Amino acid sequence: MTTFQIVVLALIQGLTEFLPISSSAHLILPSILLDWPDQGLAFDLVLNIGTLGAVLIYFRRDIGRMCGAWCYSLKTKQQTPDSKLTWWILYATLPAAVIGFLGKDLVEMYLRSGYVIAVTTLVFGLLLGWADFRAKRIKTEHQTGFKGAMIIGFAQVLALIPGTSRSGITITAALMLGLTREAAARFSFLMSVPIIAMASGYDLLKFILSEQSVDWQGLLIGAGVSFISAILCIHVFLIILNKMGMLPFVIYRVLLAALLFYVLS
Repeated sequence: MTTFQIVVLALIQGLTEFLPISSSAHLILPSILLDWPDQGLAFDLVLNIGTLGAVLIYFRRDIGRMCGAWCYSLKTKQQTPDSKLTWWILYATLPAAVIGFLGKDLVEMYLRSGYVIAVTTLVFGLLLGWADFRAKRIKTEHQTGFKGAMIIGFAQVLALIPGTSRSGITITAALMLGLTREAAARFSFLMSVPIIAMASGYDLLKFILSEQSVDWQGLLIGAGVSFISAILCIHVFLIILNKMGMLPFVIYRVLLAALLFYVLS
């Protein structure tokens, strides 16, 4: 890939990973419209590391406090709101981790098509709008509960289908459970830490076992661009969320789905 392609793809990944608009729906466009080559395993890995670093830095205080409370709960057997939240997020990660590990190859083989991405972009975008419109929006992330966390966790499994959007489907489920918009987004962002970490570990293992040549300069550029753009994306998303809700993202998903159907027809 050229440096320009690396920067564009890293920007797409960083800007769409945490927005409820589906990164896979955007990453497919350059290959369809511009006939760009597949970025490869190593590039996917560094993009994931970049976005993981972004959420760790942005929520460093929350994550540090939660990790401290979780470790304290292991030692004393006493639970605090932060330790409970940490446990809920860890449990909620298990469904996607297990099903993703077992079904990743099947998804890659049968569901990674342009039409599937177009349909899921549209359907789950409308579902997000419905959830936002009907939501009670009264709970914080600390009021999710174990049952609620597992519902969000199983919803995250649907994100294995390209075009669904991991953040989109988890925020949708959280809104349906009565969380506020900000709490739903925060829970989704915090959930991204273990799932992206596991996906990165899996890709790292595959990369070590492969014999791919490595463009280290390109990888560093990709990681840096995805890291910076993801931090900016999280910050701007939370601002938009408090002012306008999910409507801008729902409209965007509908228009993006229409574009995908048009270019694929």
